[in-house]
Formats: sequence, C-alpha cells, structure tokens
Amino acid sequence: MAVQVEIWTDINCPFCYLGKRRFEEALEAFAHRDDVRVVHKSFELDPTLPRAHSAAVVPHIAEKYGISEAQAAANERGIGAQAEAAGLTYQTSGRDFGNSFDMHRLLHFALAQGRQEALLDALYAANFAEDAPLFGDAERLVQVAVGAGFEETAVRGVLDDPDAYAEAVRADEAEAAALGARGVPFFVIDRKYGVSGAQPPEVFAQALEQAWSDHAPKLVTLAGSAEAEACGPDGCAVPERN
Repeated sequence: MAVQVEIWTDINCPFCYLGKRRFEEALEAFAHRDDVRVVHKSFELDPTLPRAHSAAVVPHIAEKYGISEAQAAANERGIGAQAEAAGLTYQTSGRDFGNSFDMHRLLHFALAQGRQEALLDALYAANFAEDAPLFGDAERLVQVAVGAGFEETAVRGVLDDPDAYAEAVRADEAEAAALGARGVPFFVIDRKYGVSGAQPPEVFAQALEQAWSDHAPKLVTLAGSAEAEACGPDGCAVPERN
C-alpha cells in the first residue's frame, strides 16, 4: 500500500522552493513516510519567454504586479525571511528569471534515471541560494547538472536535442490544466486531494494522514444484543446449566 504525491513546480517559483521544504518536514514526521511515493512534475510560469531569456527578478516583479521596485525588493526580503525560518538559503537580490523548459526536460531525464530529486534540489539551490545567474545559459545548466552527479555527455545530449523529453513536459502541463492548477506549487495526493501553495507543514501532514486513512479505513463495529456471548481477557463465561 502506497500513497502517491505529485508536485507540480517551476524553478522560477520561490514558493515551490519553500513549499518543497515544508512538505518534506511534514513527510519526515509522517509515520508511513516509507510508503509515500513522490513525483515532481513540470509547470512553466511563463512558457512564452524565449529560450535564452534572462532578466533581473525585482524589476520583473514590479512590472508584473504594478508595484514599485522598492516594494518588489521588500517582497523578496519577506520571502527570504520565510525561507530562512525553514532552514533554506535565499538570495534576496541579484537573482534572475527566465525560460525553464530545458530545466524541466532535464528533470524528466533525471526521473528516468531515478534521481529526479537530486537535480531538482540542485536547480533550486542554483537559483535561490547561489549568486551566479541560472537562466539563459546552457553551460551554467550543464554545470549544475554535473555538480548534482549527472554525466556531462548525457546532459549535453538532452540539451542539444530540443525534442528530448519535450512531450513529457507538455504532458505534465496538460495534466495540471486538466486538474485545475492555475499556479504552483500544486500538490496532488492519490489523485483525490489537492493542496495549493507553500502551505504550513501541518496542512501537508493532515493531507497525508487523510490519504493514508483512505487506504486503511477504520473498522465500523455493528452493535448487536448486549447479552451476546463473547470471550475476554479473563476467559470465556460458561453458560449456566438448568
């Protein structure tokens, strides 16, 4: 018996970075954690961006939400404080954003090798915890993947073939749309329970417990006559003879 958790994310998304850690905190405390299978799925926040696009995050946030750059910078610091509270490193300035399609293709490549989690963590660290820009630079992407333990020739082979794992990425995105996901992170448990956003660990814990209880429902005892015979810890009552 296993519980399946599918998580739609994008490397651009700071709340995906934060939500992953909060979910992991809940999973670590879950009594049946060894029976939980986690799969990460693709979601592009802006699939219209050119492949080589890279630009500063703060001006982008200011323009997108119609706020000042000072407000956007303050928002970044606020997310940074949440990340720090969760034990994560977060660069509140100097980060870039861009097209993440090739990253998602590489994540499917890593999934095929049974090491998706390692690459996802490396990409998150490269984007949110390190100073160097991540997007729009194929060599930087190769460097991150190789640093996560993947063979360089294989990584370059995926990046050099625009069709490699492209259908898998599109299929994930089509699934997200069919399930009604309008943003990320988006968690789907056993295709029955959905959790949207970087919720507190206790919310994820509650969802895991509910999903597990569905697999192992509690017995409902149907009461009968109060005088019905039964055996207990002191033995079995012997009926009186007339």
